[in-house]
Amino acid sequence: MNLPDYYSELKPFRRHFQEGFPILCYHKTEPVPAGARIRGLYLEPGLFRQQIRELAKAGFSFRPPGMSPGTQTLAITFDDGFVSNLQAAAPVMREIGCRAINYLVADRIGKTSDWEAVEGGEARPLMDESQIRDWMAAGNWIGGHTCTHPRLSRIPRERAREEIVSGKKKLEDRFGVPMEHFAYPFGDYDEGVVDLVREAGFKTACTMDRGVNARETDPFCLKRWTARYPTRTLKSLIRRIFR
Repeated sequence: MNLPDYYSELKPFRRHFQEGFPILCYHKTEPVPAGARIRGLYLEPGLFRQQIRELAKAGFSFRPPGMSPGTQTLAITFDDGFVSNLQAAAPVMREIGCRAINYLVADRIGKTSDWEAVEGGEARPLMDESQIRDWMAAGNWIGGHTCTHPRLSRIPRERAREEIVSGKKKLEDRFGVPMEHFAYPFGDYDEGVVDLVREAGFKTACTMDRGVNARETDPFCLKRWTARYPTRTLKSLIRRIFR
């Protein structure tokens, strides 16, 4: 099946999503700022609304990652805990009846995504404790995303273990709920990192590998589709396939 590289609308993915349990990945739900260097991490709130409304209208129900694949079920995930998720995405989800998980960077709560500046992007504000509690009070979930957002396969094993284990404990102590779900920062992982996440007591972990998840998919190597705005090439492809 010839699919776009990113998810922008349901039509080209409808048959693919019926093959397993799809997971969508979002980051910043805000307009792309002028001069942004990593534009694909932004999604305009109006397009987010359009995407979620289309999925709900198609009969999808929204579940946490790791649920057994079922007809018309899907997980919405956010990485990093940006303030824009609460301000722009949460009201849309409340209106439509959608719930989502946000993977939080434990030592950056209430600060900015400083790792992005190092990578050549823009550091944007992250939710503080009160805002995260508002996110949870709206019926949404939270998960682990390490302490500082490193590339786990590129740092010493003991430091990687500390990032994973301490990040989990800090979130559990702070918010009083078990951390069962994890997402690999930058989608970076290897066999050793997977073992550390499993040993830490998580039940699932999301990658940035594309695809849907079958019953036999390793729960610590869950696939996701990145949701983003359509590019000109994508628009052209969709027109060619579905004209």
